[in-house]
Amino acid sequence: MVDSASAMSSDGYDRLRELKAFDETKAGVKGFVDAGVTTIPRIFHHPPDPTPVASPSKSAAIPVIDLAFPDRDSIVSQVSSAAESVGFFQVVNHGVPAQLMESTLAAVRSFNEQPTAAKREIYTRDTSRRVRFNSNFDLYESPAANWRDTLFCQAAPDPPRPEEFGLPFAASAAAAVLLEYAEHARRLALAVLELISSALGLDRDRLGKTMGCAEGVSLVSNYYPPCPEPDLTVGTGRHSDPAFLTVLLQDGMGGLQALLDGQWVDVPPVNGALVVNVGDLLELVSNGRLRSVEHRVVANRSRETARVSVAAFCNVDLGSENSWSRLYGPIAELISGEDGGERPQYRSITVAEFLAHYDGKGLDGCPALHHFRLPDAAGTTPLH
Repeated sequence: MVDSASAMSSDGYDRLRELKAFDETKAGVKGFVDAGVTTIPRIFHHPPDPTPVASPSKSAAIPVIDLAFPDRDSIVSQVSSAAESVGFFQVVNHGVPAQLMESTLAAVRSFNEQPTAAKREIYTRDTSRRVRFNSNFDLYESPAANWRDTLFCQAAPDPPRPEEFGLPFAASAAAAVLLEYAEHARRLALAVLELISSALGLDRDRLGKTMGCAEGVSLVSNYYPPCPEPDLTVGTGRHSDPAFLTVLLQDGMGGLQALLDGQWVDVPPVNGALVVNVGDLLELVSNGRLRSVEHRVVANRSRETARVSVAAFCNVDLGSENSWSRLYGPIAELISGEDGGERPQYRSITVAEFLAHYDGKGLDGCPALHHFRLPDAAGTTPLH
């Protein structure tokens, strides 16, 4: 955990006071934009990132995979190659209706662009709430805040009641649209997990139906308002995902970048596509064979339009005590081949333990998964 909010700086700047003042507005980052700010508050200032940004041509490293291709073995091979080498790929012909994708993005915009008083109704940092709105889940833990607001919804397996989204949003069809999209994203995740299971030489139902890696869906809808000083901050800081698999719907503005070979590589919007990336827990159970790659979102340079994205974090059933207490470690078949197999790279952990560590440290620029590496694996080449 980063003790980033506790002390006053040598120049008399009281960071904790500014954090609390921002949090208590319950207006999020959009509140600053609505007020017409021309400079961003100091709590959002990030130090310069020395990591170079790759040329646009490097985006070709992140493949677009057609899930309707008739040769399943070919699809398995493509998914395997992407998941093992770059951890990211985009999918088309994925079965999620285009109209639903458009309606989902519109629903997120409508929530964030309703009057602030309506959003304040569900503004909270109480993680027991299945639906909540806030800005920066790690506001008091991370070294610097990010220029975004977030609507969180624990969408599966037990979706929330519409009224949990607050009025007037709950009275519209928009809340139902988000829940419908979450179920489609979960089905897609199950299909991808079948492909990944096959790629790992496992029964095709192993990761999805047997291990329950997509029983739960946390729908995290991010709203990135225009930023008057985009070079001083980020939309979402460097991190990897606290899930088995992420299915991401992004609008056409761009801004997502993956860290590949020491460079930030754009993950460009592709019409009709959804982005899929390996999460930390999938890297763990695959014993490092699959890569959970760090990524970020740059601050929105548009002067007028907010960027919107919807991440479906696919996980175990977070409402089930059995799921919380179950141990997950490298899958036995991946570390016990006839030739002696590979050494386990990670220790077995519960999802509860992982999420407690992830949330406790915040987006501090350090991969959460490294905390769970076994000592014998500490000297190996990092996967991120």
